[in-house]
Amino acid sequence: MKISCIALMLVSAFAASSANAATVLGVKVGGDLLWAESTGALAELHHAKQNIDYKDTAQYSVWLNLEHPIPLLPNLRIRENHLETDGRLADAEFVFQGVDYTGSVKGTADLSNTDFVLYYEVFDNDILSVDLGGAYKKFSGEYRMSQDNFAGSIELDGGVYMGYASAEVSLITTGLFAYGELLAGIDYNSIRDYQVGLGWQFDGVALDTRVRLGYRQFNFEDPSFSGVTADMRFSGVTAGVEIVF
Repeated sequence: MKISCIALMLVSAFAASSANAATVLGVKVGGDLLWAESTGALAELHHAKQNIDYKDTAQYSVWLNLEHPIPLLPNLRIRENHLETDGRLADAEFVFQGVDYTGSVKGTADLSNTDFVLYYEVFDNDILSVDLGGAYKKFSGEYRMSQDNFAGSIELDGGVYMGYASAEVSLITTGLFAYGELLAGIDYNSIRDYQVGLGWQFDGVALDTRVRLGYRQFNFEDPSFSGVTADMRFSGVTAGVEIVF
């Protein structure tokens, strides 16, 4: 009997601490697939951009949000974005990394990056929520050209400071919501990442599930980023899911 009482007390204490933690820290994890049309051109700095016929490919993003009620301390969002495509240029005639390329050349544009976002919940109610903050988008890709048995590449390892805004409007009692999100470059103001769409939330006991369908566009345009001059775009339909604890 004593053992049962002790066990019950421990379970009750654990449940109480878990409930308290849930009111202190909110967690969101999610992922999107992007069916992307890939267009544009890249080149080594001080060289003419090459208009490669890039393939339309599936890309993806995964993210984690941590939210808390502590005043003045911002919330945290980390999102990993995989953005890579390749294609061919049939009649190439240019120099890249000291090598002359002529004829049929394969080019790869890897603009994969990670967003580190600090934001505040400006509004947060059942109808409207608005988040504002700042972000740092850290690139981890490369621009690569290859032909026959030789290839050259430039690492895209720089970062961009960006403004961040997101908003969500919900239709009460239906689970339906509309969302929008924008990352806009500050020091590189032609680098932008935005998306809009609709979603549906399914409420659960321990967690909520949200499915999303929308449109996303990532513009990467700059004359001198990380040793590259660029004018690239990934855009298309997104679909994904988010779990809210």
